[in-house]
Amino acid sequence: MKKNILILNGAARKNGNTASLIQALSDGAASAGHKIQNFYLDDMNIHSCKGCLGADSNSKSPCTQKDDMDKIYVAFSECDVVVFASPVYFWTITGTLKNVADRLYAELECLGYKKFARECVLLMTADGADYSQAVTWYRTYEHNIGWKNRGEILGKRKEREAYRLGASL
Repeated sequence: MKKNILILNGAARKNGNTASLIQALSDGAASAGHKIQNFYLDDMNIHSCKGCLGADSNSKSPCTQKDDMDKIYVAFSECDVVVFASPVYFWTITGTLKNVADRLYAELECLGYKKFARECVLLMTADGADYSQAVTWYRTYEHNIGWKNRGEILGKRKEREAYRLGASL
């Protein structure tokens, strides 16, 4: 079955190690006939969640804030798999990616848990080897909202693994 894959790239460097993993996963997914939509979040105007609980019933624009998240909401409403991609910043994901994950709450409120369900993937890079806090965040997020974890690639120079994971989605 062909899938729509949404990649949320929280890296600050456009052509860094995270981008290499994303490219490998995308190449693998494309080889299997999947459609990929990649958002480089650092180029987007996305505000943090205000916790207003004011979600609308329009899944294309459910948040009261109107910014570039509307582009992500449209892609999210059509995707089967969400890829969280980030370098490790202060032991966890980047703030940019966390903002987007928080803002997906409006979509959850709009669609409800059953229609919000997705498969997910984590891609992370770091100079060190401590991914524990980031992985804990990711697993808690996917577990609490009922998503299915399809895999985690942690580390630089793991393009082969990322390619295989993309092809297996």
